[in-house]
Parts: sequence; C-alpha cells; structure tokens
Amino acid sequence: MLTIHGRATSSNVQAVMWGVAEMGIEHRRLDIGGSFGGNDTPEFLAMNPMGRVPVIEDGEVTLFESQAILRYLASRHSAEALWPSDAVARAPIDQWMEWAKTSVAPTLIYKVFWQMIRVSKADRNQPLVDEGVAELRQLMAIADARLAKHEWLVGDHMTLADISFGTNLYRYYNVTFERSDLPDLKAYYDRLCARPAYAEHVMVSFESLRVPGA
Repeated sequence: MLTIHGRATSSNVQAVMWGVAEMGIEHRRLDIGGSFGGNDTPEFLAMNPMGRVPVIEDGEVTLFESQAILRYLASRHSAEALWPSDAVARAPIDQWMEWAKTSVAPTLIYKVFWQMIRVSKADRNQPLVDEGVAELRQLMAIADARLAKHEWLVGDHMTLADISFGTNLYRYYNVTFERSDLPDLKAYYDRLCARPAYAEHVMVSFESLRVPGA
C-alpha cells in the first residue's frame, strides 16, 4: 500500500493527496511535520535529507518533492488523462505544472500566506506582502486568460497542471488581501470546490497554522 508521510495542512501534501484521490489509489497518510514532528529523525532524513514533506513509500520506491510524486503516481497508475505518456501531449502539462510550482506557489505562500498567517502583525513585512499581491495580480491574470478559453489550465479536461495550480487557490481565496476581479478564475475555483477530492484534501482549514497576533 502507498504510504504518504505529511501533515494534512501542508499545501504540498495536499497536492499529492488530491492527486491520489483523483486516481483512486489505495493509501495511508501519516501525520509528519509541523506540530507533529517526526521529520528530523534519522529514519525520515534517510528518505528525504531535506527533512520536508511529502515523502511517499511505494513498495521499493521512496520519493520526495510533490511534483515528482504526482508524475510518478500518474505514470505508475496509467492516469493518461492527468499526465499522458505521449511526450507532445504531456509537454504543456509539464510546462504549466512548473509555472504553478516555481512562479505562483512561492509568491503566494512565502510573500503573502506566510506573512499574513505565520507572522504576527507586529513582525509582518508589509512591503513583501504588497510585492507578492502585485505579482499575484499578474500571475492570476495569466491563468484567467487561459481559463477564458477552456475550462482547465491546459485544455478541456483536468490534468496534473490543475492539481499543481489549483491547490494554491484555496489559500489564495481564503487569505485576506485585495484580489483582482477575475471571473474565469473564480468560476474555475468554484468547479474545483465542487470536486469531492478537492474539498476533502485541499479545502483544509489552516487556522492551526496561524500564529498569535497574525
């Protein structure tokens, strides 16, 4: 059975859990990291020397990094719709997965979410928040323009690109800051919220992460 190491409130774990649920993979998840600890033990560091979640164990395969995990699982379980075996069909999915991971996630998580939730108001770096919000306006406008053309980020059905990008949207829409009016992005988010796997694994309260005075 697939074992997933990682706390439910980690956005990276949430992406993997959402993907696993969409693929119908039998699994178990262990609470590791954050207030649960366990990610600094010799046993865990042998699986991921970075000491971060998620980590999966799947038979003889041990793997970290959420994007790599999603690709591995989609390939292992022949989830062709999510991540095709054909390189030409797969390339734009990989492209937008990387965009979501390297452009959207760092801006949202580290410049906005972390400062608004994980740092007290007294210690908050407001210029960094303002910078992040301005960058998000540009990034989300890109997504909105694509979603005006088709229901999903890469086309007419959900792919791993949507898992990589869509996981960010729960925090984007539930942290208090001024967002642009992007109707196609909001309609996309509403479609995600209607998916049982998204509701269960991504729409997870992050209040336990909020520090006093945030």
